[in-house]
Amino acid sequence: MKFSPIGWHGRWAALAVLAPLCGCTVGPDYRPPQMQMPAKFLEASTTQPTSGPAEVVDLQHWWESFHDPVLNRLIADGIDSNLDVQLAEARVLEARAILQGNVATLFPTLDASASYSRSQFSKNAFSNLRGTSVLGGRSDLYQAGFDAGWEVDLFGGTRRAIESAQANLRSQVEARRNAMVTFLSEVARNYMILRGLQQELAIVNSNVASQKEFLELTRSKFQAGIATDLDVARQEAQVASTESSIPTIKTQIQQAIHRLGVLLGRNPEDLEAQLAPVGALPGGPPVVPPGLPSDLLRRRPDVQQAERQLAAATANIGVATADLFPKLSLTGSFGWQSQQLKSWFSSSSQMWSFGPNLAWRIFDAGQIRANINVQNARQQEALILYSQTVLQALSDVEDALVAYQKEQERRQTLQKSVEANQRSFALAKQLNQAGVVDFLNVLTAEQNLFISQDQLSQSNQAVSTNLVALYKALGGGWETFDPR
Repeated sequence: MKFSPIGWHGRWAALAVLAPLCGCTVGPDYRPPQMQMPAKFLEASTTQPTSGPAEVVDLQHWWESFHDPVLNRLIADGIDSNLDVQLAEARVLEARAILQGNVATLFPTLDASASYSRSQFSKNAFSNLRGTSVLGGRSDLYQAGFDAGWEVDLFGGTRRAIESAQANLRSQVEARRNAMVTFLSEVARNYMILRGLQQELAIVNSNVASQKEFLELTRSKFQAGIATDLDVARQEAQVASTESSIPTIKTQIQQAIHRLGVLLGRNPEDLEAQLAPVGALPGGPPVVPPGLPSDLLRRRPDVQQAERQLAAATANIGVATADLFPKLSLTGSFGWQSQQLKSWFSSSSQMWSFGPNLAWRIFDAGQIRANINVQNARQQEALILYSQTVLQALSDVEDALVAYQKEQERRQTLQKSVEANQRSFALAKQLNQAGVVDFLNVLTAEQNLFISQDQLSQSNQAVSTNLVALYKALGGGWETFDPR
């Protein structure tokens, strides 16, 4: 029975098309891990409002809950210019290109070539096949043609590689989202620190002014013989001690502005004119509903990234397993070859070849199975990392909830302390002027007032920064990035 070359070519082409559809895909199929999640956050039960519903916060744009136009403008300006986010976007583009390259391996390749050569034969070595002498002769050779090849994905190794690349692309998308969440929280946190330091500096300046006023009163009393030189020295020391904290606070203010500049992808000093004027420390809602713990698996980009890394590691097991099986390639070539230019593309100059190629590694001293074991171990590592990421996400929310709520309680207590110390200082001054108490009581009351005011200022800052940490722990942030 005879078969024409074209007939064989048609049969192999049909086989090449059908083989991937009929072939199996080796390696385990990925199934998302099932984590045991608590029904609710432990601290959420202790943070409900005493009356009325809790404020509804849009987690996607949580910074707007602070109602601070300067903060909103900083974030809007920095979304497209933050270098960490830009780096993450570049890695998304890299992962997308890798995926495109893997998909391309499913299709045939076609190469075109053309060449011309002129040869000089040796007078002492060569003759043609018919025995006619070609000693010292010359020959021209014109060649042109096409070479095609297609590796049939019989056992799904290429499809598993595509599956892994798809998971890696999504992992990089989640890494980009994580970079954005971090950027948002860092801008807000440093902004809260800046405003808190400005409020703290205002308190110090106010105390210095009050202490200097009382110093002048003490000096007047000393000149009148009512106070002692020791009273004057103590008050001078108090003023100097309070003033000594001003340079440190001013340094911290400048550093906060510089950090914000870097976060926005600008020179550190570029925001000086915009942020140097004193602004109020923004506050958010007293209660933020955290939702259900299971929501974290969807919202937290680091959890999503870890899950996609697990999917990629699972697919890589199939890629490694496919090396145990034979590889089938279909190859062919068609072209023209002639020693004369005028007959180069004539029918008599045609040449072609078609046929399958089967390759199967019989012995490799266990290299393939060792690689499979490596990929299995990496899958287990990815599963453990995923579990750790989920547990850390739960812990982050619980920590942020308790920190935010307890700091609010502390702030309320400090507010009462400031009010009591204000009354104490006012009474001490009155009684000292009346000669009922000595100057040391006034000095002590003054020191206590300054300490409580400073602690209240720091607590106000901590409440705001803890709220930012809570929003970050809940996975809130910008989510409009298109991975396609």
